[in-house]
Amino acid sequence: MDPAALIPTPDAIPVHWGWLQLLLQTTLFCHILLMNITVGTACIALVGYIRDRGAPSPCTELVVRAMPFTIAFTVNFGVAPLLFGQVLYGQFLYTSSILMAVFWLAIVGLLIVAYALAYFAKHLPAGSGSGRPAVAVLTALLLLATAFFFVNNFSLMQAPASWSRYFAHPRGLLLNLGDPTFIPRFLHFIVGAVAIGGLAIALWFRWRRSQGEDSADRWIGHGCRWFSFATLANAGIGLWFLASLPHGLIPPATSTGRLFLLCLAGGSVFALAALFFGLSNRAVPALACILVTLALMLGARSLLRATLLAPWFSLEQLPLAPATTPFMLFVLILAAGLALIAWMMRFTLRAMDGGGQQP
Repeated sequence: MDPAALIPTPDAIPVHWGWLQLLLQTTLFCHILLMNITVGTACIALVGYIRDRGAPSPCTELVVRAMPFTIAFTVNFGVAPLLFGQVLYGQFLYTSSILMAVFWLAIVGLLIVAYALAYFAKHLPAGSGSGRPAVAVLTALLLLATAFFFVNNFSLMQAPASWSRYFAHPRGLLLNLGDPTFIPRFLHFIVGAVAIGGLAIALWFRWRRSQGEDSADRWIGHGCRWFSFATLANAGIGLWFLASLPHGLIPPATSTGRLFLLCLAGGSVFALAALFFGLSNRAVPALACILVTLALMLGARSLLRATLLAPWFSLEQLPLAPATTPFMLFVLILAAGLALIAWMMRFTLRAMDGGGQQP
């Protein structure tokens, strides 16, 4: 069957696709950063509890105390890029969501349970016999399962040639496990999150050191080690992912190929700089470098998605039905919402600094 016959007709967009692409990349950057903090710190806490047999530490206590906030912010910041993605690539994203509908709908339940458990863990007493470590570990596993299904959907939407499998298994249980890029893509996602999670821990304890906490240096080093070694491992996984792509997918001689290589090369240089600063326990310059790396890698990701979908679709083909006024109103409301969230984050940090009490 011709995969093109399975692709629905795209809806019209209200403004030029470039504006929507810019908003997608910007909001996705914020979401990915928060998601990395949430999933990465959860993984670090999971390892910490297993290694210490449930004994609490300042690091695991920080993660458990912050988890309800980070999950909430991650989910809320994920709404905008999901909507922009649906506007630009809805005919692919909606279809892949239907193909794996059972798992996609399960994400809602997984996140609700993880969020509830995060609050439950936060209010349990610390200690290996309190049940808090088990609840925190289960929360981390639920977040990993959510990430697994998300990566499945966003890789499946880019592979229309595999959609015909639905006719043999029309139960909404399709996953993209047969794609050779899937495993390195998922590992790249998770290990990158661990790196950002470690850096977030280091930055928090660096701030605590500025407030006079004597033991903060140990945990700054702990977070920087997680960041550095995860970044180093992720470089190898990234090469694995690139090697798993179809040969000649993005020819370097094309403008897309040159831009793709530029993003990869720039991201690699800043990642190496971040690694150097991480190994030196210099969390702030490491953060500056890794933010540039993240932006460049998201650019490379966008170019790769466009190339994978090129046989069936390009953004230039989207029909345009101009509606500038509603779009500008949406942008203004989005800006107001972001300002409100920034205020809420300041409020949250004050609450966390007070041990979870209201400021």
